Amino acid sequence: MCKTIKQRVKFKAPPATVYDLLIDSRKHSAVTGKKAIVSREVGGTFSASGNEVSGINVDLVPGRRIVQAWRHRRFPEGIYSMAAVTLTPTLDGGTELVLTHRGVPKDLIPETESNWREQYWSRIKAYLAEME
Repeated sequence: MCKTIKQRVKFKAPPATVYDLLIDSRKHSAVTGKKAIVSREVGGTFSASGNEVSGINVDLVPGRRIVQAWRHRRFPEGIYSMAAVTLTPTLDGGTELVLTHRGVPKDLIPETESNWREQYWSRIKAYLAEME
């Protein structure tokens, strides 16, 4: 059985900056501290977290949206989930990010939720704070 993860987080940077931190291989690697190779093309592939995570870009709207067929190496063989990140500008010049991650195997929900928060959102906030 699969479940959906929904997370909402705010960043003190414009959507274009947050988008680049997620989709640019070099910046993604710098933020997470783990090797990432991310295509900037729809239909292109990605791998992140030192090959723990991989998948295919389904929809990319620069500065606004990233949708990926996404799988963790611990997912059952052939199983992909769908991770959608929506970026909305806030009145203070920042970004509200909403993650909707559908189709995550039930037994991997706690780990996946934690990984998004700890490996991505908290590290993006720390990275942005260093850039101020």
